[in-house]
Amino acid sequence: MPTETFEFQVEARQLLQLMIHSIYSNRDVFLRELVSNASDALDKLRIAALRDDTLGADVSDLHIEIAADPEARTLTVRDNGIGMSYDEVAELIGTIANSGTAKLLKELREAQDAAGAEGLIGQFGVGFYASFMVADEVTLVTRRAGESGGTRWTSRGEGTYTLERLDEDAPQGTSVTLHLKPADPEDQLPDYTADFKLREIVKRYSDFITWPIRLASAAEGDAEPLNSMKALWARSREEVSDDEYHELYKHISHDWRDPLETVRLQAEGTFEYQALLFLPSHAPHDLFTRDHRRGVQLYVKRVFIMDDCEALLPSYLRFVKGVVDAADLSLNVSREILQQDRQIQRMNRRLAKKVLATVKDMMTSAPDKYATFWREFGAALKEGLVTDPENRDAILAASTFPSTHHDSEPTTLKDYVERMKDGQSDIYYMCGDSRQSIENSPHMEAFRAKGVEVLLLTDPVDEVWVEAVGEYDGRPLRSVAKGDIDLGDEEGDGADAEREKRNEEYAALLGWMTEQLGDDVKEVRLSSRLTVSPACVVSDAHDITPALENMYRAMGQEVPPTKRILELNPGHVLVKGLKQAFDEREDRTGLAESAELLHGLAVLAEGGQPKDPARFVRLMADRLERAL
Repeated sequence: MPTETFEFQVEARQLLQLMIHSIYSNRDVFLRELVSNASDALDKLRIAALRDDTLGADVSDLHIEIAADPEARTLTVRDNGIGMSYDEVAELIGTIANSGTAKLLKELREAQDAAGAEGLIGQFGVGFYASFMVADEVTLVTRRAGESGGTRWTSRGEGTYTLERLDEDAPQGTSVTLHLKPADPEDQLPDYTADFKLREIVKRYSDFITWPIRLASAAEGDAEPLNSMKALWARSREEVSDDEYHELYKHISHDWRDPLETVRLQAEGTFEYQALLFLPSHAPHDLFTRDHRRGVQLYVKRVFIMDDCEALLPSYLRFVKGVVDAADLSLNVSREILQQDRQIQRMNRRLAKKVLATVKDMMTSAPDKYATFWREFGAALKEGLVTDPENRDAILAASTFPSTHHDSEPTTLKDYVERMKDGQSDIYYMCGDSRQSIENSPHMEAFRAKGVEVLLLTDPVDEVWVEAVGEYDGRPLRSVAKGDIDLGDEEGDGADAEREKRNEEYAALLGWMTEQLGDDVKEVRLSSRLTVSPACVVSDAHDITPALENMYRAMGQEVPPTKRILELNPGHVLVKGLKQAFDEREDRTGLAESAELLHGLAVLAEGGQPKDPARFVRLMADRLERAL
């Protein structure tokens, strides 16, 4: 059959050049990636053969073989796995057709160190291209199980590649042959045809692979086993080092950094399974996107079933990586069947409880690790307060929140309750875009003046979970920006009488302003939460907040606009002046503009925007002009 020549996709060509010409501190990762791809191919063939008796594939000796030829300067990694068809080769290797390509290129260019660049290779699933870091030319020969013809792909990584259909009976599986660059100690390029180097790399990166990895020896005509093949999750804790756990994590997650924590679980009884889970040390860039892939793999008796098994952990733990190996599941399962399987649901609950218990233990046993975990994954974990009522108490116990008690150290709800002032019945919080914006909010003035602690919640999910949870330890969670706040008064028994008198004095003004601003506010009333600012806007106790309104609208849900309450500070000079002018004037045209300006200032103070910004600016400019 004729050989066809194609050009790489523009992004693929740019990626190849970056990888070929960039300097990596450890180029050994190319072999790790090729062995990982081969292992995946063997997993897929085993499952395909179990599900399809007519496939006709030989599964009697599934393995990975590495063969080096020092004279020819070639290194070959071959497997007898699932293989690829001609179209699959063209699609999977000739192009990089995914939306992350542009971001990958940008991050590779900006990577400040070699380790970072290595991590990006694996993270985006283009490990095959790592071969060009050590090879001048790469040849791939493959035949898909069940098909008769094979495919040859060849490229020098210089912008083009060739594809050729093979009529002869190519071996089942995939063989990748690297025509290696000359070994160069000055360039830190080892001799990858040396047996000792290949043993070293396989032992370091791929000892946990469950398929045999053999080093072919031309002289002796046999193959030397290189890996132990014993799954780490099947060994006792004493048999496995932290380095081995970390390498398994890196293989599963394609992350170049060590995990933050390792979680082991072995369940025995009517339903047996083993789990080896990892808490990463940093959040992936797509953690909060709809297409984020979950990292837990499902095995049955060490037979790979599926990657990214969503049924094994709740969505708020989607950042957890690892392996779950069950003893009693059917091999012929689908994602839909797993969602309904009672045993899987029980595994989901137990694994979630184990992860949450591990996070809680980190608070005291490893506070630095916990601080990293919460910074990276706290927002995702808090989603469970809404979606997983069964584990709500466990999630709250493993959660911490910034508060006015300390500038840098967050607090647990338990500690907050222990510090509550005598007579305080509510746990106070405020949601906002940042700690600074919350602390500068007018709503915080009375709490700051009286030394009442307030939780400072800045994640978008906070607006939702505080409404869903409602209370902790029998104490209501209460927003300082909703409802009427009464923090008590230091003036003694005459305080109630004083407030009543003041309300009577302002009753006429408040009623008039409520009428004037009726299109925008539900009510105008005097405030007990303001000590410095002239006014603020608050939501009624059971009304939806503006932030939640915006969130629902962003999700395409129609939400009727909610009128809010304007609160005035009777001790502020502007409010006193407005009352005096109201009491003395019959013509209140100018006063109506003052009321409108006061409302606009209150909206701006909480980070909102007046309904008609241009009119607000014009009125403000007119007032400033008259004042000058």
